Amino acid sequence: MDQIGLRLAALHQHTPVLMAAYDGHDRLRYANAAFRAAFFLSPADAPTWAEIMRRNHGEKRGTVIRATDFEAWLVSTQARRGKTAFRAFETDLHDGRWLWMTETVQPDGWMLCIASDITTMRADERAVRQDRDFAIRAAQTDTLTGIANRRFMTERMEDVVRASSVAGRSAGCICVMDLDHFKVVNDRFGHMAGDAVLKDFAVRVLPMMRRGDSFGRVGGEEFVLVMPGTGPQEAALVAERMLATIRHSRPLPERPDFTYAFSAGITAALPDDTVISLYARADRALYAAKLHGRGRIFRDDDPVLLTQVG
Repeated sequence: MDQIGLRLAALHQHTPVLMAAYDGHDRLRYANAAFRAAFFLSPADAPTWAEIMRRNHGEKRGTVIRATDFEAWLVSTQARRGKTAFRAFETDLHDGRWLWMTETVQPDGWMLCIASDITTMRADERAVRQDRDFAIRAAQTDTLTGIANRRFMTERMEDVVRASSVAGRSAGCICVMDLDHFKVVNDRFGHMAGDAVLKDFAVRVLPMMRRGDSFGRVGGEEFVLVMPGTGPQEAALVAERMLATIRHSRPLPERPDFTYAFSAGITAALPDDTVISLYARADRALYAAKLHGRGRIFRDDDPVLLTQVG
């Protein structure tokens, strides 16, 4: 390390500003002394962000989490965490400090987090901004599953469409997923069982996502996965892994023999796409998957399948 690098490293360790870097799997790869002190991490600790939150929540330290259901809060937060190139928000710690936190995300999923102490700012102003942050979060969250909703996912699809237009080539894929025979679940077992299946699907798929991917429920039993910087073949492999995981799930404890699956359609964004045209192609591929027996992943670039569909 050169002299400038050594000087920067020393400054990082002596500044009261909290600094940390997470990799694409949301595992802590660097944290300065201020960050480690705030979240009770030893110099050798390298947990995931979720592990940091869970560990500190159990000890009533670190970030103040006001949700009555911690696991639901964790699912909701992970669904939106690191999905945009930059965001800023306020948060408070159990030790009484109030932080202004920023998250900067690179295309490969690495995230830089920087937090400054703003405790001395007027409490009434902080309350107004916190209410605003809560309102934004609620507007982006599906109330049943806790993951992202249609509004948030439409924005992420717009990001991929915009990036494809600027690059003059595909900048990513979307995968539209629909739970198979979901109406039968509601009719046979009731809507509470149906809700349990939807929640199970969200909880099981979310941990399998990469940092830059976004996953949300867009209506009923239909979900969307947005995968920037991903081609159709790789996107299909991601979806196949998710399908294999879902097939082994048993979401209804009172019916241990109950299983479920999903069908999916995948398409790559094109330079002249709109969100509507992008979604329509993925939906067409999904329809092909349904026609061919369900529990399948179809790409829209298979000419044989699309000719059969119409």
